[in-house]
Amino acid sequence: SRISQFALPEAPSMLRRLLSGQARGRGRVTVYEVGPRDGLQNEKQPVPLAAKIRLVDLLSASGLTKIEAGSFVSGKWVPQMASSDAVLGGISKKPGVVYAALTPNLRGFEAALAAGADEVAVFGAASEAFSRRNVNCDVEESLRRFKPVAEAALKAKVPLRGYVSCVLGCPYQGKVSHSAVTSVAHRLLELGCYEVSLGDTIGVGTPDTMSRLLESLLNSGLRPTHLAAHCHNTNGQALANISAALRFELRTIDASVAGLGGCPYAGPGASGNVATEAVVAMLHSNGYETGIDATKLGEAGDFIRGVLSQLKAEAAAKEETKK
Repeated sequence: SRISQFALPEAPSMLRRLLSGQARGRGRVTVYEVGPRDGLQNEKQPVPLAAKIRLVDLLSASGLTKIEAGSFVSGKWVPQMASSDAVLGGISKKPGVVYAALTPNLRGFEAALAAGADEVAVFGAASEAFSRRNVNCDVEESLRRFKPVAEAALKAKVPLRGYVSCVLGCPYQGKVSHSAVTSVAHRLLELGCYEVSLGDTIGVGTPDTMSRLLESLLNSGLRPTHLAAHCHNTNGQALANISAALRFELRTIDASVAGLGGCPYAGPGASGNVATEAVVAMLHSNGYETGIDATKLGEAGDFIRGVLSQLKAEAAAKEETKK
């Protein structure tokens, strides 16, 4: 394969073993469900609170163990997430399931904690241009802003996860260097994140570019257990890119039920989170364990597709009456 052809005389012995094809064992993969947050945040029509709660409960029943249920950001900027506290307060929590929330600042962290979030996340970027467009500051300042959240999470003994967007390309500046991604990933881990999710925000990655990025990250001293893959399917490459990540022994994969959503600030063509159903099917067909019931997962996908379809139909009908 292309991966096994890389010359890695300076690579760690584990990485040489992985890329030489000597470690081919299958194991358990954690599918990190981001649909209730990353999937719904882009929807133009307000999704009823009851539907959000029902979606999370259906996902819990499918066997998923990590579910990002909401985001504690300004309702002015992301109106769809304004009810995240009510979602966390209304779901039927299942033992063994971690319910997470995105918390970009201390105020959001405190609100998430009060609402019952089990885990929180911060969201950074490897692209300076994207950071300025998204949070109106450079990458360094965005990382400094996360420090109070990290300190509060450590004090409260709440697990902290980090996201890095634009790891394989940016809608505003184009290419993003491996060194930029590596720097942000290390900084997030130093802040206290237990895991860093690598986001191909605009879906421009290929198995080759994903592999080269992961090679750089692992050569920098990071371990596969530090990393998760968050692939968008804009160009139909998400599953192939996930397969590349699995070959590097990443064992956490982000996905969104029914393929919902993407980043609202990523620009045209950026939508296209990879569908959880497709990821689980691919993992199972390749011998990986997930603990997920594909039939029940499909029920969750059917439910939210039905809700969104009805909302769009109602919105279209209202527009017709205005004519």
